[in-house]
Amino acid sequence: MNDFYTNTYNPDVLSCLANLSNDEVFTPPKIANEMLDMLPQELFSDKNTTFLDPACKSGVFLREIAKRLLKGLENEIPDLQERIDHIFHKQIFGIAITELTSLLSRRSVYCSKYPNSPCSITKFDNAEGNIRFRRIRHVWRGDKCEFCGASKAAYDRDEALESHAYEFIHTTNPEEIFSMKFDVIIGNPPYQMSDGGSGNGISAKPIYHLFVEQAKKLKPRYLSMIIPARWYAGGKGLDIFRAKMLNDMCLNKMVDYPKSRECFQCVDIAGGVTYFLWNRDHTGYCEFTSITGDFINRKTRILNEFNIFIRDNIGVEIIRKIRLLNERSMLDVVYSRNTFGFVSSDRGERQAFNNCVTLFSSDGKGYVKFTDIKKNVDIVKHYKLSIGKLNPDRAGVNNASDGKMNVITKIRMLNPGEIVTESYLILATFEDELQTNHCRTYFATKFVRYLISLTLSSMNITKENFQFVPVQDFSEPWADEKLYAKYGLTEEEIVFIESMIRPMESNGNADDTESK
Repeated sequence: MNDFYTNTYNPDVLSCLANLSNDEVFTPPKIANEMLDMLPQELFSDKNTTFLDPACKSGVFLREIAKRLLKGLENEIPDLQERIDHIFHKQIFGIAITELTSLLSRRSVYCSKYPNSPCSITKFDNAEGNIRFRRIRHVWRGDKCEFCGASKAAYDRDEALESHAYEFIHTTNPEEIFSMKFDVIIGNPPYQMSDGGSGNGISAKPIYHLFVEQAKKLKPRYLSMIIPARWYAGGKGLDIFRAKMLNDMCLNKMVDYPKSRECFQCVDIAGGVTYFLWNRDHTGYCEFTSITGDFINRKTRILNEFNIFIRDNIGVEIIRKIRLLNERSMLDVVYSRNTFGFVSSDRGERQAFNNCVTLFSSDGKGYVKFTDIKKNVDIVKHYKLSIGKLNPDRAGVNNASDGKMNVITKIRMLNPGEIVTESYLILATFEDELQTNHCRTYFATKFVRYLISLTLSSMNITKENFQFVPVQDFSEPWADEKLYAKYGLTEEEIVFIESMIRPMESNGNADDTESK
Protein backbone atom coordinates (compact mmCIF):
# COMPACT_ATOMS: atom_id res chain seq x y z
CA MET A 1 0.00 0.00 0.00
CA ASN A 2 1.29 3.47 -0.86
CA ASP A 3 1.82 5.76 2.10
CA PHE A 4 -0.58 8.48 0.96
CA TYR A 5 0.23 10.86 3.80
CA THR A 6 3.97 11.04 3.32
CA ASN A 7 3.91 11.61 -0.45
CA THR A 8 4.42 15.16 -1.69
CA TYR A 9 1.56 16.69 -3.62
CA ASN A 10 1.97 19.99 -5.40
CA PRO A 11 -0.25 21.87 -5.36
CA ASP A 12 -2.04 20.73 -2.23
CA VAL A 13 -5.76 20.78 -3.02
CA LEU A 14 -6.50 22.05 0.51
CA SER A 15 -4.16 25.01 -0.08
CA CYS A 16 -6.12 25.79 -3.22
CA LEU A 17 -9.40 25.47 -1.36
CA ALA A 18 -8.16 27.76 1.40
CA ASN A 19 -7.61 30.46 -1.22
CA LEU A 20 -11.27 30.56 -2.15
CA SER A 21 -13.40 33.38 -0.80
CA ASN A 22 -16.26 31.78 1.10
CA ASP A 23 -18.57 32.42 4.03
CA GLU A 24 -16.85 29.54 5.79
CA VAL A 25 -13.13 30.28 5.94
CA PHE A 26 -11.02 27.23 5.08
CA THR A 27 -7.69 26.81 6.83
CA PRO A 28 -4.52 26.61 4.73
CA PRO A 29 -2.35 23.56 5.56
CA LYS A 30 0.52 25.93 6.44
CA ILE A 31 -1.53 27.59 9.19
CA ALA A 32 -2.89 24.26 10.42
CA ASN A 33 0.68 23.03 10.83
CA GLU A 34 1.77 26.21 12.60
CA MET A 35 -1.01 25.59 15.10
CA LEU A 36 0.01 21.95 15.51
CA ASP A 37 3.63 23.08 16.02
CA MET A 38 2.54 24.84 19.23
CA LEU A 39 1.56 21.52 20.80
CA PRO A 40 4.09 19.33 22.64
CA GLN A 41 5.32 17.12 19.82
CA GLU A 42 5.49 14.02 22.03
CA LEU A 43 1.69 13.90 21.72
CA PHE A 44 2.21 12.53 18.21
CA SER A 45 4.32 9.63 19.52
CA ASP A 46 1.66 8.47 21.97
CA LYS A 47 -0.88 5.96 20.65
CA ASN A 48 -3.33 6.96 23.38
CA THR A 49 -3.53 10.67 22.47
CA THR A 50 -6.97 11.65 21.14
CA PHE A 51 -7.76 14.61 18.89
CA LEU A 52 -11.05 16.36 17.99
CA ASP A 53 -11.84 18.95 15.33
CA PRO A 54 -15.33 20.20 16.31
CA ALA A 55 -15.79 22.25 13.12
CA CYS A 56 -14.47 20.21 10.18
CA LYS A 57 -14.52 21.96 6.81
CA SER A 58 -11.78 20.56 4.61
CA GLY A 59 -10.44 18.03 7.12
CA VAL A 60 -7.03 19.70 7.04
CA PHE A 61 -6.40 19.52 10.80
CA LEU A 62 -7.21 15.81 11.00
CA ARG A 63 -5.19 15.10 7.90
CA GLU A 64 -2.10 16.89 9.23
CA ILE A 65 -2.51 15.25 12.64
CA ALA A 66 -2.68 11.85 10.93
CA LYS A 67 0.55 12.57 9.05
CA ARG A 68 2.36 13.39 12.30
CA LEU A 69 0.97 10.33 14.08
CA LEU A 70 1.96 8.07 11.19
CA LYS A 71 5.53 9.26 11.64
CA GLY A 72 5.50 9.40 15.43
CA LEU A 73 4.13 5.88 15.94
CA GLU A 74 6.45 4.12 13.46
CA ASN A 75 8.45 2.41 16.19
CA GLU A 76 5.52 1.48 18.41
CA ILE A 77 3.32 0.18 15.57
CA PRO A 78 5.71 -0.82 12.74
CA ASP A 79 3.08 -2.28 10.40
CA LEU A 80 1.74 0.57 8.25
CA GLN A 81 -1.81 -0.70 7.84
CA GLU A 82 -2.10 -1.54 11.51
CA ARG A 83 -0.80 1.93 12.35
CA ILE A 84 -3.27 3.60 9.97
CA ASP A 85 -6.20 1.60 11.37
CA HIS A 86 -5.26 2.47 14.95
CA ILE A 87 -4.87 6.20 14.24
CA PHE A 88 -8.10 6.61 12.29
CA HIS A 89 -10.24 4.42 14.55
CA LYS A 90 -8.84 5.33 17.97
CA GLN A 91 -7.18 8.75 17.83
CA ILE A 92 -8.71 11.30 15.42
CA PHE A 93 -12.33 12.47 15.43
CA GLY A 94 -14.24 15.26 13.75
CA ILE A 95 -17.63 16.97 13.68
CA ALA A 96 -18.41 18.46 10.27
CA ILE A 97 -20.27 21.76 10.00
CA THR A 98 -22.31 20.76 6.91
CA GLU A 99 -23.04 17.59 4.98
CA LEU A 100 -20.82 18.83 2.14
CA THR A 101 -17.84 19.47 4.43
CA SER A 102 -18.32 16.04 6.00
CA LEU A 103 -17.79 14.47 2.58
CA LEU A 104 -14.83 16.75 1.86
CA SER A 105 -13.24 16.04 5.24
CA ARG A 106 -13.61 12.28 4.86
CA ARG A 107 -12.11 12.47 1.40
CA SER A 108 -9.12 14.39 2.81
CA VAL A 109 -8.62 12.04 5.76
CA TYR A 110 -9.73 8.60 4.57
CA CYS A 111 -9.07 9.15 0.84
CA SER A 112 -12.77 8.39 0.33
CA LYS A 113 -15.90 10.31 1.21
CA TYR A 114 -17.33 6.98 2.39
CA PRO A 115 -14.90 5.15 4.69
CA ASN A 116 -16.79 1.87 4.35
CA SER A 117 -16.00 1.80 0.60
CA PRO A 118 -13.16 -0.14 -1.08
CA CYS A 119 -11.32 3.14 -1.78
CA SER A 120 -10.95 4.08 1.89
CA ILE A 121 -7.43 3.88 3.31
CA THR A 122 -8.94 2.31 6.43
CA LYS A 123 -12.21 0.41 6.75
CA PHE A 124 -15.18 1.36 8.92
CA ASP A 125 -18.49 -0.47 9.13
CA ASN A 126 -20.41 2.75 8.53
CA ALA A 127 -20.38 5.57 5.96
CA GLU A 128 -19.05 8.33 8.22
CA GLY A 129 -16.18 6.78 10.18
CA ASN A 130 -15.11 9.12 12.97
CA ILE A 131 -16.09 12.27 11.06
CA ARG A 132 -19.75 12.73 11.81
CA PHE A 133 -22.45 15.07 10.63
CA ARG A 134 -25.92 15.39 12.13
CA ARG A 135 -28.57 17.67 10.73
CA ILE A 136 -29.46 19.64 13.85
CA ARG A 137 -32.31 22.11 14.05
CA HIS A 138 -32.11 25.48 15.78
CA VAL A 139 -34.05 25.79 19.02
CA TRP A 140 -36.11 28.94 18.64
CA ARG A 141 -36.82 31.14 21.59
CA GLY A 142 -38.86 33.94 20.09
CA ASP A 143 -37.12 35.04 16.87
CA LYS A 144 -33.62 33.82 17.87
CA CYS A 145 -31.94 30.47 18.45
CA GLU A 146 -31.31 30.00 22.16
CA PHE A 147 -27.97 28.30 21.47
CA CYS A 148 -26.33 30.47 18.79
CA GLY A 149 -28.56 33.56 18.47
CA ALA A 150 -29.26 32.97 14.76
CA SER A 151 -32.23 34.76 13.24
CA LYS A 152 -35.35 32.64 12.84
CA ALA A 153 -36.30 34.66 9.77
CA ALA A 154 -32.97 33.80 8.13
CA TYR A 155 -32.47 30.17 9.20
CA ASP A 156 -35.89 28.60 9.79
CA ARG A 157 -35.65 26.88 6.42
CA ASP A 158 -36.96 23.91 4.51
CA GLU A 159 -35.29 20.71 5.69
CA ALA A 160 -33.65 20.29 2.28
CA LEU A 161 -31.61 23.47 2.93
CA GLU A 162 -28.62 23.79 5.23
CA SER A 163 -29.64 25.49 8.49
CA HIS A 164 -26.09 25.93 9.86
CA ALA A 165 -27.18 24.70 13.28
CA TYR A 166 -23.77 23.40 14.25
CA GLU A 167 -23.95 20.26 16.38
CA PHE A 168 -21.05 21.11 18.69
CA ILE A 169 -22.65 24.30 20.03
CA HIS A 170 -26.30 23.20 19.89
CA THR A 171 -26.14 21.01 22.95
CA THR A 172 -25.69 21.55 26.66
CA ASN A 173 -23.75 18.28 26.93
CA PRO A 174 -21.02 18.21 24.25
CA GLU A 175 -19.30 15.29 26.01
CA GLU A 176 -22.16 13.05 24.85
CA ILE A 177 -21.42 13.53 21.13
CA PHE A 178 -18.62 10.94 21.10
CA SER A 179 -18.96 9.79 24.72
CA MET A 180 -15.24 10.17 25.28
CA LYS A 181 -12.53 12.54 26.49
CA PHE A 182 -10.09 14.32 24.18
CA ASP A 183 -6.52 15.34 24.86
CA VAL A 184 -6.47 17.95 22.07
CA ILE A 185 -9.30 19.99 20.56
CA ILE A 186 -8.25 22.01 17.53
CA GLY A 187 -10.04 23.75 14.67
CA ASN A 188 -11.27 26.78 12.79
CA PRO A 189 -14.91 27.37 13.78
CA PRO A 190 -17.54 29.30 11.79
CA TYR A 191 -17.26 32.98 12.63
CA GLN A 192 -20.73 34.54 12.53
CA MET A 193 -24.41 34.16 11.63
CA SER A 194 -27.14 36.60 10.71
CA ASP A 195 -29.11 37.67 13.76
CA GLY A 196 -31.70 39.67 11.83
CA GLY A 197 -30.59 43.00 13.29
CA SER A 198 -29.96 46.44 11.77
CA GLY A 199 -33.55 46.57 10.56
CA ASN A 200 -32.75 44.86 7.25
CA GLY A 201 -31.49 41.45 8.33
CA ILE A 202 -27.82 42.04 7.49
CA SER A 203 -26.56 42.26 11.06
CA ALA A 204 -24.25 39.40 12.06
CA LYS A 205 -23.68 37.86 15.48
CA PRO A 206 -20.29 36.31 16.26
CA ILE A 207 -20.44 32.61 17.16
CA TYR A 208 -16.77 31.56 17.14
CA HIS A 209 -16.48 32.22 20.87
CA LEU A 210 -19.25 29.68 21.49
CA PHE A 211 -17.00 26.97 20.05
CA VAL A 212 -14.14 28.02 22.32
CA GLU A 213 -16.33 28.02 25.41
CA GLN A 214 -17.95 24.69 24.49
CA ALA A 215 -14.54 23.10 23.92
CA LYS A 216 -13.40 24.17 27.39
CA LYS A 217 -16.37 22.31 28.87
CA LEU A 218 -14.80 19.07 27.61
CA LYS A 219 -11.70 19.81 29.71
CA PRO A 220 -9.07 18.84 27.13
CA ARG A 221 -5.39 19.00 27.94
CA TYR A 222 -4.87 21.40 25.02
CA LEU A 223 -7.19 23.63 23.01
CA SER A 224 -6.19 25.53 19.87
CA MET A 225 -8.48 27.52 17.57
CA ILE A 226 -8.06 30.20 14.94
CA ILE A 227 -10.66 32.95 15.26
CA PRO A 228 -11.25 36.62 14.35
CA ALA A 229 -9.39 39.03 16.62
CA ARG A 230 -12.34 41.37 17.14
CA TRP A 231 -12.82 39.93 20.62
CA TYR A 232 -9.73 41.89 21.73
CA ALA A 233 -11.93 44.97 22.09
CA GLY A 234 -15.15 43.13 23.00
CA GLY A 235 -18.33 44.37 21.39
CA LYS A 236 -21.39 42.51 20.16
CA GLY A 237 -21.76 39.50 22.45
CA LEU A 238 -18.01 39.38 23.12
CA ASP A 239 -17.47 41.43 26.28
CA ILE A 240 -17.81 38.48 28.64
CA PHE A 241 -15.72 36.28 26.35
CA ARG A 242 -12.97 38.92 26.21
CA ALA A 243 -12.87 39.21 29.99
CA LYS A 244 -12.64 35.42 30.36
CA MET A 245 -9.88 35.09 27.77
CA LEU A 246 -7.74 37.95 29.07
CA ASN A 247 -7.96 36.62 32.63
CA ASP A 248 -7.43 32.97 31.69
CA MET A 249 -3.99 31.96 32.95
CA CYS A 250 -4.20 28.77 30.86
CA LEU A 251 -3.60 30.77 27.67
CA ASN A 252 -0.10 29.61 26.87
CA LYS A 253 0.56 31.09 23.40
CA MET A 254 -1.12 33.45 20.95
CA VAL A 255 -0.19 34.30 17.37
CA ASP A 256 -1.76 37.41 15.88
CA TYR A 257 -2.24 38.54 12.27
CA PRO A 258 -3.60 42.15 12.15
CA LYS A 259 -4.12 41.69 8.39
CA SER A 260 -6.17 38.60 7.68
CA ARG A 261 -4.78 38.11 4.16
CA GLU A 262 -1.39 37.33 5.63
CA CYS A 263 -3.05 34.27 7.13
CA PHE A 264 -5.98 33.55 4.79
CA GLN A 265 -4.73 34.66 1.40
CA CYS A 266 -8.02 35.69 -0.21
CA VAL A 267 -10.19 36.48 2.80
CA ASP A 268 -10.73 39.89 4.36
CA ILE A 269 -11.63 39.87 8.05
CA ALA A 270 -11.83 43.25 9.73
CA GLY A 271 -9.57 43.32 12.75
CA GLY A 272 -7.46 40.39 11.55
CA VAL A 273 -7.25 36.90 13.04
CA THR A 274 -5.50 35.10 15.87
CA TYR A 275 -4.83 31.54 16.91
CA PHE A 276 -3.98 30.40 20.40
CA LEU A 277 -2.87 27.48 22.53
CA TRP A 278 -4.81 26.91 25.73
CA ASN A 279 -2.96 24.56 28.08
CA ARG A 280 -4.95 23.14 30.98
CA ASP A 281 -1.83 22.86 33.14
CA HIS A 282 -0.30 26.27 32.29
CA THR A 283 -0.55 28.98 34.95
CA GLY A 284 1.77 31.74 33.79
CA TYR A 285 2.15 34.58 31.34
CA CYS A 286 1.29 34.20 27.66
CA GLU A 287 3.80 34.18 24.82
CA PHE A 288 2.26 36.63 22.34
CA THR A 289 3.55 36.82 18.76
CA SER A 290 2.47 39.60 16.40
CA ILE A 291 3.06 39.12 12.67
CA THR A 292 2.81 42.01 10.21
CA GLY A 293 4.47 41.28 6.88
CA ASP A 294 8.09 40.39 7.58
CA PHE A 295 7.95 41.96 11.03
CA ILE A 296 7.57 39.36 13.79
CA ASN A 297 7.53 40.51 17.41
CA ARG A 298 7.36 38.01 20.27
CA LYS A 299 6.94 38.89 23.93
CA THR A 300 5.83 37.14 27.11
CA ARG A 301 3.00 39.20 28.55
CA ILE A 302 0.16 39.37 30.99
CA LEU A 303 -2.95 39.76 28.86
CA ASN A 304 -5.23 41.76 31.15
CA GLU A 305 -2.96 44.78 31.67
CA PHE A 306 -5.47 47.09 29.94
CA ASN A 307 -9.25 47.00 29.67
CA ILE A 308 -8.91 46.09 25.99
CA PHE A 309 -6.24 43.84 24.56
CA ILE A 310 -3.32 45.57 22.85
CA ARG A 311 -2.03 43.26 20.12
CA ASP A 312 1.10 45.31 19.42
CA ASN A 313 3.98 44.43 21.76
CA ILE A 314 5.83 47.66 20.94
CA GLY A 315 2.62 49.59 21.54
CA VAL A 316 2.36 48.16 25.04
CA GLU A 317 5.75 49.62 25.95
CA ILE A 318 4.80 53.02 24.48
CA ILE A 319 1.51 53.12 26.40
CA ARG A 320 3.39 52.35 29.62
CA LYS A 321 5.70 55.31 28.99
CA ILE A 322 2.75 57.63 28.33
CA ARG A 323 0.98 56.55 31.51
CA LEU A 324 4.02 57.39 33.61
CA LEU A 325 3.13 61.08 33.11
CA ASN A 326 -0.39 60.51 34.45
CA GLU A 327 -1.99 62.81 31.87
CA ARG A 328 -5.64 63.16 31.03
CA SER A 329 -6.90 60.98 28.16
CA MET A 330 -8.63 62.16 24.98
CA LEU A 331 -11.30 59.62 25.91
CA ASP A 332 -12.59 62.39 28.22
CA VAL A 333 -12.62 64.91 25.36
CA VAL A 334 -13.90 63.10 22.27
CA TYR A 335 -17.69 63.11 21.93
CA SER A 336 -19.88 60.03 21.61
CA ARG A 337 -21.37 59.08 18.23
CA ASN A 338 -24.21 61.15 16.82
CA THR A 339 -23.07 64.24 18.69
CA PHE A 340 -25.87 66.52 17.51
CA GLY A 341 -28.70 64.03 16.99
CA PHE A 342 -28.68 63.92 13.18
CA VAL A 343 -28.52 60.43 11.63
CA SER A 344 -26.34 59.67 8.61
CA SER A 345 -29.22 60.02 6.15
CA ASP A 346 -30.13 63.55 7.29
CA ARG A 347 -29.28 66.18 4.69
CA GLY A 348 -31.06 69.37 5.77
CA GLU A 349 -32.25 72.02 3.34
CA ARG A 350 -30.16 72.73 0.24
CA GLN A 351 -30.56 76.50 0.48
CA ALA A 352 -29.45 78.61 3.44
CA PHE A 353 -32.06 80.60 5.35
CA ASN A 354 -32.10 83.10 8.20
CA ASN A 355 -30.55 81.90 11.48
CA CYS A 356 -29.75 78.48 10.03
CA VAL A 357 -26.96 76.12 11.08
CA THR A 358 -24.75 74.40 8.50
CA LEU A 359 -25.00 70.59 8.56
CA PHE A 360 -22.23 68.51 6.96
CA SER A 361 -23.16 64.99 5.85
CA SER A 362 -21.51 62.47 3.56
CA ASP A 363 -23.49 64.13 0.78
CA GLY A 364 -22.05 67.57 1.39
CA LYS A 365 -23.47 70.72 2.94
CA GLY A 366 -27.07 71.32 4.08
CA TYR A 367 -28.87 73.68 6.44
CA VAL A 368 -31.04 73.06 9.51
CA LYS A 369 -32.84 75.09 12.14
CA PHE A 370 -31.01 75.69 15.38
CA THR A 371 -34.07 74.38 17.21
CA ASP A 372 -33.71 71.05 15.35
CA ILE A 373 -30.43 70.30 17.12
CA LYS A 374 -31.21 67.65 19.71
CA LYS A 375 -27.92 67.36 21.63
CA ASN A 376 -24.84 69.37 22.64
CA VAL A 377 -26.40 72.68 21.67
CA ASP A 378 -23.83 74.51 23.78
CA ILE A 379 -20.90 73.61 21.50
CA VAL A 380 -22.50 74.74 18.23
CA LYS A 381 -20.98 78.19 18.72
CA HIS A 382 -17.46 76.76 19.17
CA TYR A 383 -14.75 75.66 16.76
CA LYS A 384 -14.82 71.90 16.39
CA LEU A 385 -12.67 69.12 14.88
CA SER A 386 -14.33 66.18 13.14
CA ILE A 387 -13.34 62.98 11.34
CA GLY A 388 -15.35 60.31 9.56
CA LYS A 389 -16.51 57.53 11.86
CA LEU A 390 -15.18 54.82 9.52
CA ASN A 391 -11.60 53.65 9.65
CA PRO A 392 -10.24 54.29 6.11
CA ASP A 393 -7.98 51.24 6.43
CA ARG A 394 -11.05 49.12 7.17
CA ALA A 395 -9.36 47.59 10.23
CA GLY A 396 -6.59 46.02 8.18
CA VAL A 397 -8.80 44.95 5.26
CA ASN A 398 -7.52 47.47 2.69
CA ASN A 399 -4.23 45.57 2.22
CA ALA A 400 -2.41 48.64 0.92
CA SER A 401 0.65 47.91 -1.17
CA ASP A 402 2.92 49.97 1.10
CA GLY A 403 1.62 48.20 4.22
CA LYS A 404 0.95 51.53 5.95
CA MET A 405 -2.19 53.01 7.51
CA ASN A 406 -3.98 56.35 7.56
CA VAL A 407 -6.02 55.28 10.64
CA ILE A 408 -8.40 58.26 10.37
CA THR A 409 -9.95 60.23 7.54
CA LYS A 410 -9.16 63.88 6.89
CA ILE A 411 -9.58 66.15 9.89
CA ARG A 412 -12.11 68.89 9.27
CA MET A 413 -12.24 72.08 11.28
CA LEU A 414 -15.83 73.21 11.79
CA ASN A 415 -16.42 76.90 12.34
CA PRO A 416 -18.96 78.22 14.83
CA GLY A 417 -22.44 77.48 13.46
CA GLU A 418 -21.32 74.29 11.67
CA ILE A 419 -22.25 70.75 12.79
CA VAL A 420 -22.19 67.19 11.41
CA THR A 421 -24.36 64.09 11.15
CA GLU A 422 -23.53 60.82 12.89
CA SER A 423 -21.30 59.93 9.93
CA TYR A 424 -18.64 61.92 11.79
CA LEU A 425 -17.07 62.07 15.23
CA ILE A 426 -16.35 65.29 17.08
CA LEU A 427 -12.79 65.09 18.45
CA ALA A 428 -12.62 68.33 20.43
CA THR A 429 -14.10 71.82 20.72
CA PHE A 430 -12.43 75.19 21.33
CA GLU A 431 -13.39 78.80 21.61
CA ASP A 432 -10.05 79.77 20.09
CA GLU A 433 -9.15 79.09 16.43
CA LEU A 434 -5.41 78.86 17.11
CA GLN A 435 -5.84 76.10 19.69
CA THR A 436 -8.16 74.30 17.30
CA ASN A 437 -5.43 74.32 14.64
CA HIS A 438 -2.83 73.12 17.13
CA CYS A 439 -5.11 70.24 18.09
CA ARG A 440 -5.67 69.39 14.43
CA THR A 441 -1.93 69.15 13.79
CA TYR A 442 -1.67 66.98 16.91
CA PHE A 443 -4.20 64.48 15.57
CA ALA A 444 -2.37 64.51 12.23
CA THR A 445 0.83 63.22 13.84
CA LYS A 446 1.87 59.64 13.27
CA PHE A 447 2.27 59.29 17.02
CA VAL A 448 -1.40 59.98 17.76
CA ARG A 449 -2.75 57.95 14.85
CA TYR A 450 -0.56 55.03 15.90
CA LEU A 451 -2.04 55.15 19.41
CA ILE A 452 -5.53 55.13 17.90
CA SER A 453 -4.63 52.18 15.67
CA LEU A 454 -3.70 50.09 18.71
CA THR A 455 -7.37 49.97 19.71
CA LEU A 456 -9.00 49.33 16.33
CA SER A 457 -10.64 45.97 15.75
CA SER A 458 -13.60 46.95 13.57
CA MET A 459 -14.36 49.37 10.73
CA ASN A 460 -16.01 51.90 13.06
CA ILE A 461 -14.11 54.43 15.16
CA THR A 462 -15.64 55.39 18.52
CA LYS A 463 -14.53 57.60 21.38
CA GLU A 464 -13.13 54.49 23.13
CA ASN A 465 -10.47 54.28 20.42
CA PHE A 466 -8.87 57.46 21.84
CA GLN A 467 -8.30 56.14 25.36
CA PHE A 468 -4.51 55.94 25.02
CA VAL A 469 -4.11 59.37 23.38
CA PRO A 470 -2.99 61.91 26.01
CA VAL A 471 -4.36 65.45 26.14
CA GLN A 472 -1.76 68.15 25.43
CA ASP A 473 -1.47 71.87 26.04
CA PHE A 474 -2.95 73.13 22.77
CA SER A 475 -1.71 76.66 23.26
CA GLU A 476 1.41 75.34 21.53
CA PRO A 477 1.88 73.28 18.34
CA TRP A 478 2.78 69.59 18.35
CA ALA A 479 4.82 67.49 15.95
CA ASP A 480 6.06 63.91 15.97
CA GLU A 481 9.63 64.77 16.94
CA LYS A 482 8.41 66.75 19.94
CA LEU A 483 6.12 63.92 21.05
CA TYR A 484 8.76 61.24 20.59
CA ALA A 485 11.10 63.23 22.82
CA LYS A 486 8.45 64.02 25.44
CA TYR A 487 7.60 60.36 26.01
CA GLY A 488 11.14 59.03 25.66
CA LEU A 489 10.56 56.73 22.69
CA THR A 490 13.50 54.62 21.59
CA GLU A 491 14.88 54.65 18.06
CA GLU A 492 13.34 51.22 17.47
CA GLU A 493 9.91 52.45 18.58
CA ILE A 494 10.15 55.55 16.38
CA VAL A 495 11.21 53.53 13.33
CA PHE A 496 8.32 51.13 13.90
CA ILE A 497 5.72 53.92 14.11
CA GLU A 498 7.17 55.58 11.00
CA SER A 499 6.97 52.26 9.16
CA MET A 500 3.32 51.74 10.09
CA ILE A 501 1.67 55.15 9.63
CA ARG A 502 1.49 57.32 6.50
CA PRO A 503 2.27 61.02 6.66
CA MET A 504 -0.68 63.39 7.03
CA GLU A 505 -0.50 67.03 6.03
CA SER A 506 -0.74 69.59 8.80
CA ASN A 507 -4.22 70.55 7.60
CA GLY A 508 -5.30 66.98 8.28
CA ASN A 509 -5.62 65.82 4.69
CA ALA A 510 -4.38 62.27 4.27
CA ASP A 511 -7.31 60.49 2.72
CA ASP A 512 -10.44 61.83 1.09
CA THR A 513 -12.44 58.75 2.07
CA GLU A 514 -15.52 59.85 3.97
CA SER A 515 -18.02 57.85 6.00
CA LYS A 516 -21.16 56.88 4.13
